[in-house]
Amino acid sequence: MTARNRLPPWHEEIRLANGRQVLVRPIRPADAEPLRAAFDLLQPDEVRQRFLYAKKELSPETALRLTQPNPKSEFVLVAAEPLTPGDALLGAVARAAVLPGTRHAEFHILVSHYVAGMGLGRHLMRRLVRWAKGKRLECLYGDVLEENEPMLALARSLGFQQSPIEAPGMVRVSLDLKRPSAEATADTPQD
Repeated sequence: MTARNRLPPWHEEIRLANGRQVLVRPIRPADAEPLRAAFDLLQPDEVRQRFLYAKKELSPETALRLTQPNPKSEFVLVAAEPLTPGDALLGAVARAAVLPGTRHAEFHILVSHYVAGMGLGRHLMRRLVRWAKGKRLECLYGDVLEENEPMLALARSLGFQQSPIEAPGMVRVSLDLKRPSAEATADTPQD
């Protein structure tokens, strides 16, 4: 996977292992309909691993909410075809949101099976870590299904620690952002 420079902050053109080119960039309001369209292409297991339950569609309200994050407390990146927002198909979404009254942020990442296994999840997670460190947060965490081995392996490889939570079939992966972690922040873009 390679990236080119000279794009706006948080924008990167990336060529995946299969040769497909994607643009990683902050989400925009124009992405609401492409986000809904991409959701329809997901396999049921992909939806369950991200939302933790079966969900047949992404409502217009949810899509609108996801595409208009609060810049003070949320960060959402998409990996899309390098086309105009609103026209580009979205292949992955990564989100981090600060929990009110804390220095902790919860993350969520969803990578479509069309681009899974090509390093995009790792790339997006590194960007979430970079954003969280820039916000001077203490912890980035996510609750993951115990059976979601690809996500658990990715988290472990980036220095996240795994701990049990009370929800059956779930574990929490968390990264202490006060500790230096070369792997989680490596390969960062120019701002």
